[in-house]
Amino acid sequence: LSKVEQLAPDLVTMDIEMPVMNGIEAVRALRAAGHRMPIIMFSTLTERGAVATLDALAAGATDYVAKPANVGSVQESLAQVASELIPRIKAFVPRAAGSPARTASSRAGGPAGPGTGARAAVAPAAPPTLRPRPTTPARPRVVVLGSSTGGPEALSRVLSGLSAPLPVPVVIVQHMPALFTRQLAARLDRIGPSTVVESAGDEELKPGWVYIAPGGRHLEIVRSAHGGRTRLHDGPPVNFCRPAVDVLFRSAVPVFGADVLAVVLTGMGSDGRAGSESVVSAGGTVLVQDESTSVVWGMPGSVAGAGLAHQIVPIDEVAAAIARSVALVNPLTVAGGVR
Repeated sequence: LSKVEQLAPDLVTMDIEMPVMNGIEAVRALRAAGHRMPIIMFSTLTERGAVATLDALAAGATDYVAKPANVGSVQESLAQVASELIPRIKAFVPRAAGSPARTASSRAGGPAGPGTGARAAVAPAAPPTLRPRPTTPARPRVVVLGSSTGGPEALSRVLSGLSAPLPVPVVIVQHMPALFTRQLAARLDRIGPSTVVESAGDEELKPGWVYIAPGGRHLEIVRSAHGGRTRLHDGPPVNFCRPAVDVLFRSAVPVFGADVLAVVLTGMGSDGRAGSESVVSAGGTVLVQDESTSVVWGMPGSVAGAGLAHQIVPIDEVAAAIARSVALVNPLTVAGGVR
């Protein structure tokens, strides 16, 4: 904490497990002091590590990198850490040529929000052009959602922002390891009106339920007698990711056609752009999170930049936008009663 005051760093990395003050407490202290630089946590690939990581993200950490497990040598471990850490540093601390980013990233007024440490001190680009909505828009029968960096907290805001379970199923791909997605589903299940589960595969999609793809496995929607069901598989990574947003989005189109609402939240890379194009081509609707509230405007920005977004909204308006799209007016009674 004293070194941050002394050096005003552009970015902080730290372990979760530390003596005297652990990483979660340190994040809270830095954010309480007004520091808004990105903070990347190092976490273990264990159940306990997953819980601690989600606690750190809730406390204001920007992202995390998992420590290598079952790696053969120190050199291989370093290479694995570098492959995960370096892209995050470049994404979180972009620099104009010859211009330090420290002026914008070290300290700023106000509480740390979902965009903490993500905005660069560069001139804003021209706003993307929104895609016109269909003249006779379909009412979505499924919501498919993709997120990555900054996604756990963004998902928390979306699901806690719903006043009642949606009258359609929601299927989510969040880029995370397996143990982490299980803990994320359990955490999200506690904060909002929806029933949230990590998908086990071969589940019939039910209104008011949210299904999260397990880490390390692709999640697709396949046709069933009652509409759609989940299917998990171990196909090759897409966009270097498994699960991949594109895989989920593309699979929804043959089952639901134009009745798909695709939502793309904060995240690095461009996963979701090709899938959003498939949704748009089928007559479906695409909604993305705006740049100012995204930790990294990679995924939503790539969709918006390709002219595929019908709507671009701040994270705290995403829940209402989804509810309006699926025509949610009154609380929905689902099997088992109102939750």
